[in-house]
Amino acid sequence: MTHEFVVSIGRQAIELTLMLSAPMLGFGLVVGLLVSLFQAVTQIQEMTLTFIPKILAVMLAMVLFMPWMLRVMLSFTARVLTDIPQYLQ
Repeated sequence: MTHEFVVSIGRQAIELTLMLSAPMLGFGLVVGLLVSLFQAVTQIQEMTLTFIPKILAVMLAMVLFMPWMLRVMLSFTARVLTDIPQYLQ
């Protein structure tokens, strides 16, 4: 097991984490911008107004993207587990 191999597995894990979190972060960002725009237009400056819509948006993104996220995570895990004999060489 070389240093390059360990770095490549770590890089793949970080890339996977970023790829899996992107839809939820994107939904939260869009909803946050819309709520901020609404607050600016109506001059309602309630700080807690943004939390519930963002939470609902992130939950919606999780529900919508969960099958894809599971497929990606399972394929990565299966690839890592099937390559264990190569890791031990």
